[in-house]
Amino acid sequence: MTDDKQHRNDIYGDLDKKPEDASPAIPAATVILLKDTDDGIQTLMLHRTSKVHFGGMWVFPGGRIDPEDYGDDPDDVDQAARTAAARETMEEASLSIAPDQFVWFAHWTPPASVPKRYATWFFATSVEGDHDVNVDGQEIAAHEWIAPSSALERHSKGEIDLAPPTWVTLYHVMQYEKVSDVLKVFADNPHRVYVTHIGKRADGVRVAMWDGDAGYEATDADAEGLRHRLTMAEGGFEFETDITY
Repeated sequence: MTDDKQHRNDIYGDLDKKPEDASPAIPAATVILLKDTDDGIQTLMLHRTSKVHFGGMWVFPGGRIDPEDYGDDPDDVDQAARTAAARETMEEASLSIAPDQFVWFAHWTPPASVPKRYATWFFATSVEGDHDVNVDGQEIAAHEWIAPSSALERHSKGEIDLAPPTWVTLYHVMQYEKVSDVLKVFADNPHRVYVTHIGKRADGVRVAMWDGDAGYEATDADAEGLRHRLTMAEGGFEFETDITY
């Protein structure tokens, strides 16, 4: 088993802890940079080195919210997240984008089983043309503009590793042909909140569940009923939802 596949097995653990046993979630922000190409939508993804959190995984630009991101209002974490998103876009993608150009479309909190947890604001924005992206070799090993469908296909083959929030985001983006369509849907709807519960089916397959899933409250991956979950089998992930997006 490759290191990446082992990491895929370990990132969410097997069974969730009780919420009161979870470590505090660190505020963070990530940015989905989208551009239209002749072959459809592409998004910038970064391959993190093995030395850092999410080591070996392919991720979107992002990082924790720093104290200076809060500016004059220490209580406005939403604005601080936008500021952090702009800062991380410059640091990791060499792009200068104003905080008000980002569309906030999701907020993710990992399950209690994760030792180091990041509560992450997910933003999206559009870019045009070619850009020089400089990777430092310390945190980021490589970068690539990639079609969401291609990223998911490579993940299913075991060629790249993706965290569940990244996988679900790519899945949603690939439903659209134009960046403007993606951003309109994100802007016209309230941001989605994903507080993750992790369970395991009787056959041993791990399942990430969110509000609206029949097994969510009891963390019962075998519960029958409505679905809002990501099944994380070794042969590939499968997103099931009865929620209208």
